[in-house]
Amino acid sequence: MVDVAAKPETLREAVARGEVVMQPATLQLIAAGGVAKGDVLTLAETAGVMAAKRTDEWIPLAHTLPLTEVRVTCRPAPPDRVAIEAVARTVGRTGVEMEALVAVAAAALTVYDMCKAADRGMTIERLRLVRKRGGRSGDYRRPGEAE
Repeated sequence: MVDVAAKPETLREAVARGEVVMQPATLQLIAAGGVAKGDVLTLAETAGVMAAKRTDEWIPLAHTLPLTEVRVTCRPAPPDRVAIEAVARTVGRTGVEMEALVAVAAAALTVYDMCKAADRGMTIERLRLVRKRGGRSGDYRRPGEAE
């Protein structure tokens, strides 16, 4: 792990996004609440928050961070996908990009797990950092990405 002890504590924020692409019928099943395992979007959001809090267990050299906020949003994006966004914040010495990315990844995997009986051909796509704020390297915004 990188030693961050000498770095000042600053507000850090990161936003990540990803998508689960599926058959349109699978998305309709999710929207209708017809998935046998339960409420797909709510459980995926919860899984994302839980995973963000354990990023240091997923990523070997990640620091353990006291997160001040994690928010995961999963929404249908017709005709054939679930769009996922995660926001992570902390006041600390290192960024929260990995926490936001892990949140999206876990939410996407949860969507896949809950819907795999209906659609084994789903794909998880476009996992990416959209923006970050704070720290020595400054702010970042992915070019061409909608707010």
